[in-house]
Amino acid sequence: MPISANRDRAAPPGSPALLFALPAVLFALITWQVVADGPLVLLDERLSRVLVDPDRCSELLADLGNVQVAVPVLAVALGYAAVRHRRAGADRWWLPVAAAVLLMALVPALVVPLKELTARPGTPAVPPGTGYYPSGHTATAAVAYGSATLLLLPWLRTTPARRALVALCLALVLGASYGLVRRGYHWPLDVVGSWCLGTVLLSALWLFVRTVTTPGRSQPPVP
Repeated sequence: MPISANRDRAAPPGSPALLFALPAVLFALITWQVVADGPLVLLDERLSRVLVDPDRCSELLADLGNVQVAVPVLAVALGYAAVRHRRAGADRWWLPVAAAVLLMALVPALVVPLKELTARPGTPAVPPGTGYYPSGHTATAAVAYGSATLLLLPWLRTTPARRALVALCLALVLGASYGLVRRGYHWPLDVVGSWCLGTVLLSALWLFVRTVTTPGRSQPPVP
């Protein structure tokens, strides 16, 4: 079978749209439930009462979503990717790095207005106030660690190394998410909403990197 036919079968035309559509629809549904105080919110509050049990471990895990922790990790990955692309003589080597920086800047630009729009109160474990949906810490962790992973993956030569990097990324994001809910900093839906938002943003970065990075002698292959 021709190589082009294999590529067509591996990447159906509708698949990129699904990367955006499914998480976007789910995010819209959750946001609507939060604003309307719908039945999903009642289930969310019940689940939170079961899960919340503040301790030192959950607090440390929640800190993985802090800007002071996640952004430096991303910065190191961006620097490494930029150096490798430049040394390889890649055309437009700076574009993937610039796209990841822009994506990270979009997180507060999107999350802060959404917090003001939804004005969701916090859990009983935090001081009275509003603006807890979506979770900024979860979105920061997802985009920072996810972007770092997407930029580093092309430079890993073995499948086990790539799988290990993806597993580490998931562990960091899930760890931060668990800590935020367990500590009572956020309702579970706050975290799930940020997962959906982060998935949309990372899908955009992934498609952009695939577009501007052409596999060849001077550039790394995109896994």
